[in-house]
Amino acid sequence: MKYKIDKENLVYEGFLKIKKATITHDRFHNENTISYSREMLDKGDCVAVLLFEKDTQNVLLINQFRYPTTQRDNDGWLVELPAGGIEKDEDPVTCAIREVEEETGYRASQLQLISKFYATPGVSSERMYLYYAEVTSNDKIAEGGGVKEENEDIQLCKYPISEIDSLLNNSKINDAKTIIALQWFLLHK
Repeated sequence: MKYKIDKENLVYEGFLKIKKATITHDRFHNENTISYSREMLDKGDCVAVLLFEKDTQNVLLINQFRYPTTQRDNDGWLVELPAGGIEKDEDPVTCAIREVEEETGYRASQLQLISKFYATPGVSSERMYLYYAEVTSNDKIAEGGGVKEENEDIQLCKYPISEIDSLLNNSKINDAKTIIALQWFLLHK
């Protein structure tokens, strides 16, 4: 199967970038091709980390305001994994360690890759590196809460592992990467 990007333009550049393209590709069920135009949120790669605090038997999540969620829910606050964008020429593991420390105040050192995936491939180029890390309460080395210069406002949330099922079943967690990570934890830990 072949494809060709016939034309691609940057149509918006702000906090996010949006590109518009005309694409032609082969069809599955006949010899003809199909052409159409699409917009894409052109986003770089990102990381997210499921933290497990071994000595307290808690998973460590964060709570922060997410403007896009206000379009469907009345509550813009989202409980999710610590996460962030990979900077230019930055290694995903280095980024994950940095983001964990900035957002939670914990120093994570041994990260295990759970999966690498596209969260919304129909509209975004963003690829997510999802990690798991174990920490202890002694690994809390900084305040956390996000980068003040970036005006981040993040709350650390600790949940006993005995509450993971109820978090998933009562819609307390409605972020895809967090659902994937918590389900992985229930299956593997």
